[in-house]
Amino acid sequence: MSDLAVFIDNFQQKIEELTRECSLAYWDFATHSTEENQRKATELGTKLDLYFADANAFQTLKTLPKEADPDLERVRKLLIDSFASRQIPEQSITEMNELASKIEAIFSGFRAKLNGVDVSDNDLKEILISSGDSDKRKKAWEASKLVGAAAEEKILKLVKLRNVEARRLGYDDYFKMQIALQELDEKQLFDLFDRLEERIEPIFKKFKAKLDRNLAKEFSLSEDELRPWHYADPFFQEAPAPASGTPSIDQLYEGKKLEPLAIEFYKSIGLPIDRLIKLADLYERPLKSQHAFCATMGQGTKDIRVLCNLRSNAKWMDTILHEFGHALYDEHIDDSLPYFLKSPTHIFTTEAIAQLMGRFSVNVAWLKRYAGASESEAKIFAEPSIEAAKGHLLVFTQWVLVMSNFERDLYANPDQDLNTLWWDYVEKYQMLHRPDHRNAPDWAAKIHLASSPVYYHNYLLGEMLASQLLHFLRTQVSPNGDDRLIADPETGKWLSENIFAPGARYPWNELIEKATGESLNPDYFVEDAK
Repeated sequence: MSDLAVFIDNFQQKIEELTRECSLAYWDFATHSTEENQRKATELGTKLDLYFADANAFQTLKTLPKEADPDLERVRKLLIDSFASRQIPEQSITEMNELASKIEAIFSGFRAKLNGVDVSDNDLKEILISSGDSDKRKKAWEASKLVGAAAEEKILKLVKLRNVEARRLGYDDYFKMQIALQELDEKQLFDLFDRLEERIEPIFKKFKAKLDRNLAKEFSLSEDELRPWHYADPFFQEAPAPASGTPSIDQLYEGKKLEPLAIEFYKSIGLPIDRLIKLADLYERPLKSQHAFCATMGQGTKDIRVLCNLRSNAKWMDTILHEFGHALYDEHIDDSLPYFLKSPTHIFTTEAIAQLMGRFSVNVAWLKRYAGASESEAKIFAEPSIEAAKGHLLVFTQWVLVMSNFERDLYANPDQDLNTLWWDYVEKYQMLHRPDHRNAPDWAAKIHLASSPVYYHNYLLGEMLASQLLHFLRTQVSPNGDDRLIADPETGKWLSENIFAPGARYPWNELIEKATGESLNPDYFVEDAK
């Protein structure tokens, strides 16, 4: 074995079991948010970070002779990026991990009070989706933001700590460091987003004008009187359901268990999830995270777990398909790859698969085959489902632009007036009226700022790639219409062989070009959103 191969092998032996222990501890914390589970997850996460903080190992890794084996050099590159962000004092690593864990505990355990009663996020969203009472909606929306006030102080402290250490490592701030270590170029990324915004903005304006007319009519208000609580999602990151009286896809899912639908769909496209379903935790309860995610219990293992809080509606149908998309990506990575290549090539490539799968929850062919819609129901739901899918892409694009620009500015200057900055971006991109006389840390109610920092841009990159992959599947893999595509084993086979199996062997741009014959191309996304 070469010196680099020996180093990699030795480092793998040091961290492989600890990585699994960390993942299991985090799962325990997410599913049962106790102080003991929080403590254990934090301690193990800190211990793992300290292995990557070893300055001597980092220096050795950088200076070992170049290898002819491209897999070894790819592993070296990925490990260098992992080491680079952790070349900071042990005390700082411990403090940041403890803070992040405390913030997660706030979000996991927080239940807002509405009229003196504890309510879950799902309860609040149900009010925002279905209530015709503006005052009741306002109270629910305000209650959904209370977690921001509870978490604000700790989030700001964590942001400043991250900046201190990023600057110690030679970066202007933590945001810039993380972008660079994600194999992205900040200027190119935001130039891409600016160009996308130029193309999407006129389409979004038209969509938003129609939406506002419908909402104003529904709530007997003028369009100028509409406020964020009239838009169904607390952050307006999802398009509201069609106007009252319009057929709602939620009707097709009402009273149904969603797992069998997901199982049947994935089996039909050659990607069965029966084993993965048995490992999942799918229903809400106290002290459980109110969000949804997929996590592998140790890199390269087949112990892959999905957490959801399912209810019988289209949103959660989208979510369960989304999260098992992540799980299938991890499950189908080639077992023969080196340990450190047994992961998706980039955060946004796994998001692309998850988002692609989630889109099927409003696909007309999918509704007929899996949600049990009759031919007549499919025709009734066809137009609103297509509009809903386009509306989601438009709304989500504007939301990601809010998050990405706000987070960049947050790290550039965490001492500025963040409450005002947040609503400045919301008004600019989402075109919402800010609540009158409100000065509250609404930005801090978004858990990603603490638990998944410098991540949101990957969702939009993922949506672009999802559109590109869907176009390729429709034209090259299963070109006989969506009725065939959503039940064709070739769909899963192509994804498994061309996207999942290579793991992190190739950089993201090389993988996309190998799979589709072209680099990441936003044109397909713009077409899907029109």
